[in-house]
Amino acid sequence: MTGDQEMDRAQMIAALKWQVEAGADEAVGATPPNRFEQAPAAPQASVTAPARVTVPAPAPPAVLTATTRPGPAPVAPPVAPPVAPSPAPPAAPLAPPIMATTEGPSGYELAGAAGTLDELRTALESFDGCALKQTATNLVFTDGNPQARLLIIGEAPGAEEDRQGLPFIGPAGKLLDQMLAAIGLDRTSVLITNTLYWRPPGNRNPSPAEVAACLPFVERVIEIVDPAVLVLAGGTAAKTLLATKEGIMKLRGRWFNFETARMSHPIPTMAIYHPAFLLRSPGQKRAAWADLLEIRRQLDGKTASNP
Repeated sequence: MTGDQEMDRAQMIAALKWQVEAGADEAVGATPPNRFEQAPAAPQASVTAPARVTVPAPAPPAVLTATTRPGPAPVAPPVAPPVAPSPAPPAAPLAPPIMATTEGPSGYELAGAAGTLDELRTALESFDGCALKQTATNLVFTDGNPQARLLIIGEAPGAEEDRQGLPFIGPAGKLLDQMLAAIGLDRTSVLITNTLYWRPPGNRNPSPAEVAACLPFVERVIEIVDPAVLVLAGGTAAKTLLATKEGIMKLRGRWFNFETARMSHPIPTMAIYHPAFLLRSPGQKRAAWADLLEIRRQLDGKTASNP
């Protein structure tokens, strides 16, 4: 072995020893690779875990055709603001109330032209100033004796009165007949009518306009009959013809004078409980009996009116 070979061998041993000390203690091939014959491998970048970020889903890519060039990423269309639901359509308006016809002569003109009860009934049949006429079945005018000394005016017709066209023929009318019989009277010796001549729907209370429309005819009945005694049965009749706001509880049992501009003298007038009220409140029959006795005495001329 020459000196040069001895030098090369010593250098190789020193190189191997340095590699072992550096950690290269395992051979990977029988022959060393030729680095000039292989393409250099791309360096492997170190990968670190990215931060947790929430990214919205991208818009779908545009579809490219043969004549379409790829361009920038499409922009998602703006989101329309929420639209409030359209309100529900308004309910259909209720049918307007039936109104009275104001054309033609007034109630006072028609009533004033009548000289008898028959003529007054005919005037009422042609009168369109009260809306109740359009919903009622029949005109309910009078019943009894037109020459009677006692005139009884009630409130408004009920269902049975509306069907037959006569006042006081239902349950309240039967009680009225009993009350009259208790003081020796019946329908042949009295005349009976109402403050209203047509039935209010459902037996509701009449409106002030409806009462005012019928008032000229009610007053004309009193003027034509000219009774010795006038009896007002119930609060509606009493407050209307006595022109007061007091209730029937305060008005009953007292004498008043009723008079219109056409009358030559006042008529003694008493308010009593309506028979329909007595059917609901039988405890008031005692007071009603006292009123009937007073009316009987007035008819007999034994009691002077004390308005």
